[in-house]
Amino acid sequence: MLRFETAGESHGECLVATLTGLPAGVPVSLEAINHELWRRQQGYGRGGRMKIETDSAEIVAGVRHSKTIGSPVAIIIRNKDWQNWTEALPVEDSEGAEDKKKPLTRPRPGHADLAGAIKYNFHDARYVLERASARETTARVAIGALAKALLREFGIEVRGHVIAVGHERLQRQATWEEIVALHGKSEVLLGCVDSETEQRMKAVVDEAYRTGDTVGGVFEVVAHHVPPGLGSHITWDTRLDGRLAQAIVSMQAVKGVEIGFAEEGAASFGSKVQDTIGYDREAHHFTRGANRAGGLEGGMTNGQDVLVRGLLKPISTLRRPLESVDLVTREPAPAAYERSDVCVVPAAAVIGEAMVALVLAQAFLEKFGGDSLGETRRNFEGYLEQVKTF
Repeated sequence: MLRFETAGESHGECLVATLTGLPAGVPVSLEAINHELWRRQQGYGRGGRMKIETDSAEIVAGVRHSKTIGSPVAIIIRNKDWQNWTEALPVEDSEGAEDKKKPLTRPRPGHADLAGAIKYNFHDARYVLERASARETTARVAIGALAKALLREFGIEVRGHVIAVGHERLQRQATWEEIVALHGKSEVLLGCVDSETEQRMKAVVDEAYRTGDTVGGVFEVVAHHVPPGLGSHITWDTRLDGRLAQAIVSMQAVKGVEIGFAEEGAASFGSKVQDTIGYDREAHHFTRGANRAGGLEGGMTNGQDVLVRGLLKPISTLRRPLESVDLVTREPAPAAYERSDVCVVPAAAVIGEAMVALVLAQAFLEKFGGDSLGETRRNFEGYLEQVKTF
């Protein structure tokens, strides 16, 4: 079983991630992991924190001579901003430390501040927001790079792109070739494959900047060359579409998920929605008339590209604060402002890739197992032969 955990706070010393269950022999490149971390920091609309941090991964366990050794992989990503918070968030208490705190007592609507403060009986939401912050996703992206490395050994690629920012949306389905070309660019604007649509998206972000607001959007993650049969129809919690949905909605600010063309299908008749089945006798494989199902049927992959979209609300920290109430005085007060972004949809696409890769890697190892990469490969190739002769 592939398991992962993250730890750390937004302004703490570092972020920590562990990944347990990777077979021995998976190639690991620090350069590739750091490139993924760099991608997460890019995009038009990011805030001041990205000018402070230059995220870099340190692998402290589980990898030797650039390959996994079968034991848990542990990664540390240090927060450069910690130097500004050492007195406000010390590990050990000391005399006078109370006076150096940076309390947050005016919770932000839409954030975890109030719900977390009530849950943990804090009259200062600082500890809540430090962990609830999307800074945590840096650790997810790091271990997601390891999941991608495993999947890549079997020809599976996972890539994301932005299809909507605010009311501006890409009005067609991007091709795999377009998405690959987008990932080859050295500069990132908003992560859309169509330059004209991207410029309209940029205008939406500019408007949010001008008015002190924030803006959300929609990202799409595509997993290419996924074999049929990952996941299961047997029990509710093994259905892969459900697991992918949970992974995407677990991301900060994501409020909805779509697999395939679910919204379009909900407004259509069944005869227009299902992907027809054919058979290519020369190539000896089944064909499909379309991919409206998003590569998943009955909780299992069907051999087509897996399509997952995340619907991201505008983030909760606004330079023009909304109405709130002070946790201490209970008097009306404007919500607190923490240094923040205006648009994070491009970053969310990168985080979404990591989450999809981790879930697919889990399902892949559940099916094919293996303590070493060679054993996993033998099992995989045997299954491909079974599929070929079906």
